[in-house]
Amino acid sequence: MPGLKSLARDTAIYGLSSIVGRFLNYLLVPLYTAKMSVASGGYGVITNVYAMTALMLVILTYGMETGFFRFVNRGDRDPLVAYGTTLTSVGTSSLAFIVLCLALLHPLASWLGYGEHPEYIGMMAVVVALDAFMCIPFAWLRYKQRPLKFAAVKMLFIIPNIGLNLFFYLGCPWLMEHAPATVSWFYDPAYGVGYAFVANFICTSCQLLFLLPEVAGFRWRFDRRLWREMMHYSLPILALGVVGILNQTVDKIIYPHLLSDRGEAESQLAVYGAVSKVAMVMAMFTQAFRFAYEPFVFGKSRERDNRATYAEAMKFFVIFGLLAYLAVMCYIDLLKFIIAPDYWEGLKCVPVVMAAELFVGIYFNLSFWYKLIDQTQWGAYFSVIGLVIVLVLNVALVPRFGYMASAWASLTGYAVITLLSYVIGQRRYPIAYDLKSIVRYMSLAAVLLVVRRLAATGILWADTLTGTVLLAVFVAYVVRHDLPLSALPVVGRFFKK
Repeated sequence: MPGLKSLARDTAIYGLSSIVGRFLNYLLVPLYTAKMSVASGGYGVITNVYAMTALMLVILTYGMETGFFRFVNRGDRDPLVAYGTTLTSVGTSSLAFIVLCLALLHPLASWLGYGEHPEYIGMMAVVVALDAFMCIPFAWLRYKQRPLKFAAVKMLFIIPNIGLNLFFYLGCPWLMEHAPATVSWFYDPAYGVGYAFVANFICTSCQLLFLLPEVAGFRWRFDRRLWREMMHYSLPILALGVVGILNQTVDKIIYPHLLSDRGEAESQLAVYGAVSKVAMVMAMFTQAFRFAYEPFVFGKSRERDNRATYAEAMKFFVIFGLLAYLAVMCYIDLLKFIIAPDYWEGLKCVPVVMAAELFVGIYFNLSFWYKLIDQTQWGAYFSVIGLVIVLVLNVALVPRFGYMASAWASLTGYAVITLLSYVIGQRRYPIAYDLKSIVRYMSLAAVLLVVRRLAATGILWADTLTGTVLLAVFVAYVVRHDLPLSALPVVGRFFKK
């Protein structure tokens, strides 16, 4: 029992730090969209560059974080040797990446479409290399079961990053107007979007200082034989990771190259990136579910057979996923104020983006069949299929239909691989999912959304009230059929008959 309590506590801390971090960064969206108009395409630049850095982070860690956990837990080697070998490998490759990018900075920036601001690429190259390197000390903290320091160092990046963004986009303009001498020596109002990258660069560099005990507090040892074994284990993970991250980011990476007018492409990507953040509620819910569900499944796999439990978990994921979906759609007239009014034209793609995120969660649930029977190659097959669908649909349809094509491409890609995973999984590891209940809940949500749309008046308080009533109908249905109030933790005792 103490072990389970410790696991639950650590999982909560790791999960909370990640989810809170994503939420706090979410708060930058109103700032960016207020200070960067659609016409400027500034937020499109941020969306594009951060999508590329997400891909490069996966490449620069090349599965070694997972490899570290695999080999550090083997009893035949000193854990510090495994840690030192991993840290040396990732540190060397990250340093080589920085040197290469800075040496080829101008041609690289021109190729990516940022020839006028090569420093954007230079700063983010350093940032992603440092992030890749720091993944290993963070993994060491997890291995040593130090979740509090893990969470604290993560937050020490997020909070100063928000503070610096507020300083550059709110404080400096105010000071330029009222006391220009205080900031004019370093602040240029025309630099705009560049300050988002400056803030990230400063905070990432400072974050490394707090990990110095994990980097310099031991004698580095590199085991060449162990490194070869780790590379043999980790490189297939790299391939799967690259395909997985491309499924999430490829549309935002290639978007500026799909239209003949680069400025128009960045403006459209700004809208798409901003309204996608409105749909982040679903992504945060899915991530929270992952933190709790993955250790649960692998823990249960040691027992005889828990397929009924997995089926029940799927049903409740769909129920609460639909609840998150309905909450966003019922209160979209309030949530739209997160972004500036000139971005509101893109709100039409929020339902599609959220539906794609819902399928991401369902696919995650379904994916455990191949993990439990050690046939993870199926995950690679599905990821490649999804990537091809997303890529082809974006290239074929974005020039004609714009960012709505990107939203529908993501939904189509995830829907197809979800269906494939279900069909093949039922043959190889059959689980009796409660499809009747799942379809019933989806149908109810669809009906409520239609009613919400038909009943829209354009009056904020009236539409908010209508959304609240419809959301209450869904909750009441859940309580009536699958989650009686007496079953709730802590407060459930007050509802027992």
